[in-house]
Amino acid sequence: MDTATSNVEANERRRVSRSQRPVGPHYKWVALTNTTLGVLMASIDASIVLISLPAIFKGINIDPLAPGESNYFLWMLLGYMVVTATLLVTFGRISDMFGRVRLYNLGFAIFTVGSILLWLTPGTGNTGALELIIFRFVQGIGAGFLFSNSAAILTDAFPAHQRGFALGINQIAAILGSVIGLILGGILSYFSWRLVFLVSVPVGIVGTVWAYLMLREVATIRGKQKIDWAGNITFAIGATVLLLGITYGIEPYGGSPIGWGNPMVIAALVIGVVLLATFIWIELHVEDPMFRLDLFKIRMFAAGNASSFLGSIARGGLQFMLVIWLQGIWLPLHGYNYDVTPLWAGIYMIPLMIGFLLMGPLSGYLSDRFGARIFSTAGMLIQTVSFLLLTVLPANFDYIWFAVLIFFLGLGQGMFSSPNTSSIMGSVPAEQRGVASGMRATFQNSGSIVSIGVFFSIITAGLAAALPSTLAGGLTHAGVPATVSDKIAHLPPTSALFAAFLGYNPMQTLIPHSVLTALPAANQSNLLGHSFFPNLISSPFMVGIHNVFYLSAAMCLVAAIASLLRGKAQQDDGTSVSERTDTPSEEVPASSRAR
Repeated sequence: MDTATSNVEANERRRVSRSQRPVGPHYKWVALTNTTLGVLMASIDASIVLISLPAIFKGINIDPLAPGESNYFLWMLLGYMVVTATLLVTFGRISDMFGRVRLYNLGFAIFTVGSILLWLTPGTGNTGALELIIFRFVQGIGAGFLFSNSAAILTDAFPAHQRGFALGINQIAAILGSVIGLILGGILSYFSWRLVFLVSVPVGIVGTVWAYLMLREVATIRGKQKIDWAGNITFAIGATVLLLGITYGIEPYGGSPIGWGNPMVIAALVIGVVLLATFIWIELHVEDPMFRLDLFKIRMFAAGNASSFLGSIARGGLQFMLVIWLQGIWLPLHGYNYDVTPLWAGIYMIPLMIGFLLMGPLSGYLSDRFGARIFSTAGMLIQTVSFLLLTVLPANFDYIWFAVLIFFLGLGQGMFSSPNTSSIMGSVPAEQRGVASGMRATFQNSGSIVSIGVFFSIITAGLAAALPSTLAGGLTHAGVPATVSDKIAHLPPTSALFAAFLGYNPMQTLIPHSVLTALPAANQSNLLGHSFFPNLISSPFMVGIHNVFYLSAAMCLVAAIASLLRGKAQQDDGTSVSERTDTPSEEVPASSRAR
């Protein structure tokens, strides 16, 4: 063996020795705090843009509602989620091969670089919008490494009797981050849109350095193996194309208010399904597959992921739908100006977060002692009932009842999430926890994106059926010329929804300025007042959102059945690698995994 080769191998042994040296009994808490920080940061940035989009687009001189520019709105809104959803399994598989901590650290660094690039975005107009979208992709790649490895690192570090609690804290960080992002985005964007991205930079730097210095590869690294390039490529392209087809399905096409008849959308859906079917065939025949389909032979893993995917479809678009309900109808009816509704919508959604915060760690703690099945199933049933009760609320509801119902939605979500994640991660062999975590997160994120596309389409279809005649009559009665009223009434309903979502007064956006200024002052005041648009849109909107709630209730009920079928056997041998400091992480014996 030559000297160069010997030096390379010696350096590798030193690196592995540093990262895999034995850890003490307190290491698990180091792992919990760092991964919780990473998930919290990534979750904040997933939602912080929702509220700050108006300030961001204004800062780069873009009108997202102008013809041809709504694509920027969709990509800024969903691009981050699409990137993370399509890369999670790949990152999880690579992490099993080359080290979960190593790639988790890389994710922290990439996310921080993406945040710095977003903060310093130099361009304006279309160039600035494209730069922001690309830099959000960079953030999404970093978040993918964080999401795909955090649960696996915790599962490695904690014994089975504490694992549900640890994963519960981690899941709380994800939910808490999504709500904090809404509020923080509204506050920071008031001063400068760049602060929205700058806030992640110091957190990212501290987290990156902390992770590099303190986290250890306590699980066995599988070493260099063949990378399943065919599987990686077909899955990434297939999932991306399919999710893009679903996303663009909410865009109007031709004379239709939604885009499901768009040949490009149809082609994307067909190509995506074909590529994913090809991906499954490849994984069944390749020597070392990326997507471990054999894990679905483990009943806890299969049932847990099925219930998680169905639950994500039920809940994924919920935040968007409730925010639109608040911003477009309820808040204006209660005297809030449209430009402050994004911030207040986030504040009024806090009971959802409180419910999750109360139940998340408690259900995780209890499931460590009594098993995951009873808590995850009960959590889904609570959400089923909560969705059904939401259909009883009128458009202009009494807030106390709204708060109670979304509190119980959060309670049910917290009761389900921690035990379910613990059940999934504890059911798989130790050396496959990275890919298992990536698969779990992929199902969850993909379900959320599917949910947004389907829910928007359901509400848009409901609006398209009744809104044109209602809007035309209301505008004409308010003094708008009939020709203008008819033209506005036949604009895609998404124009009004997106305007309300972005914190704009839809009437001020839809009615031409020349027409508005020609009207008497009293008519202008009526049209631009707090109650005109909400009163017009409330009836057709409620038809659509009730259908959404019925669909969500059905999904949660089926998810509860899937959860019930997971079995009740103990997931693993009850030890963690942090407690086995003399030996690396071992495979969970097949006899101790529920089938």
